[in-house]
Formats: sequence, structure tokens, C-alpha cells
Amino acid sequence: MRKRLHLPTGEKKSPMFPRIRAAILKIPRGKVASYGAVARAAGFPGAARQVVWALRQSHGLPWHRVLAAGGRIALPGEAGFEQRMRLETEGVQFSGRRVNMQLCEFLFGQNPDKVKSHKPKTSPTKKRKKRSPK
Repeated sequence: MRKRLHLPTGEKKSPMFPRIRAAILKIPRGKVASYGAVARAAGFPGAARQVVWALRQSHGLPWHRVLAAGGRIALPGEAGFEQRMRLETEGVQFSGRRVNMQLCEFLFGQNPDKVKSHKPKTSPTKKRKKRSPK
């Protein structure tokens, strides 16, 4: 027999859903995050399904900025089409059917100025020593 998953219905019972909502609100325009990344940022690793549940229950959140793992749009039909259109309007780049996560993933808790760039670094040219005449 399968166990039933009991989700809290009110915010008074659990701090989970306000923290998930707060994490979603941190995702800036033009960036995206996965359900799992939002759950980890809220302090609940492994609670990706609860992120989906919180998105369904909340209004006014930027729901379109939260994707399945690997940048996949998990919503079927017109909802998935609407999500893609909203993301493209914000400047999010796609690679086929998936969001290009290397360019558009929001990394929670990291200073955007210190995030590693995906551009190859060029090494400074070394000055050659002049040979002294013998």
C-alpha cells in the first residue's frame, strides 16, 4: 500500500511555502532556475515537488522562470507554449526545446559579479628576457 503525501494547507503549519515563494521571487528577469534549485535555495533539498505545489497554490509569482531539470519546460500544451513565449520575451535563450542553462541559469546565493564566466580566459603574454651578449 502506498503512503499518502500530506501537504500542509496553511502557512501557519509550515514555513516551507513562504520560503519557497521568497526563493522564486529572487529569480531576476531573463534568468531561470530548476524546481530542485529553488527547493535547495529555500532550504529544503529534495523538495522539488513541493515547489511545483507552491507554484500552483500561489498567485503573482513569476512561475515561468522555474523549469524542470536541464532547462526543460515540463508544462504540457498551451501552458508550456505560454511559458516559452514569456521566457523569450524576457531574453532567455533556448537551445532546441530546452533553455540554455549555461547562459540563463540563476545561481542562488552567488554574487553575479563573481560568477564564473563561460568564456575562455586568455593568459597574459609573458615578456621575454633579453639575452646578454657573450
